[in-house]
Amino acid sequence: MSWIDIGALDDIPLRGARVVKTPLGCVALFRTEETEVYAISDRCPHKGGPLSDGIVHGKKVTCPLHNWVFSLETGEAQGADEGRVDTYTVRVEAGRLLMDASELGKRSAA
Repeated sequence: MSWIDIGALDDIPLRGARVVKTPLGCVALFRTEETEVYAISDRCPHKGGPLSDGIVHGKKVTCPLHNWVFSLETGEAQGADEGRVDTYTVRVEAGRLLMDASELGKRSAA
């Protein structure tokens, strides 16, 4: 794995999100717990809505455009909706967020 520093944990409010721009598209970072962060593609596969603008509840996010719900753990759409978004590995180390840069070269943003 090739870890890169993408910012401070405190840059993301609890139950909030931030966006990191990558060569393959935008990645949304969601902070669900004090030191728990998930990274997924920022684009909803339904109508392209920005998931980073969605509502975080538990370990899920609801798309702001049409209320599709996605698991932050798996990227899978929940309920009757079908589809998924890419997920990325992120870790917290000494208050900094680190992302596995090698994953960005292997997947395309949804």
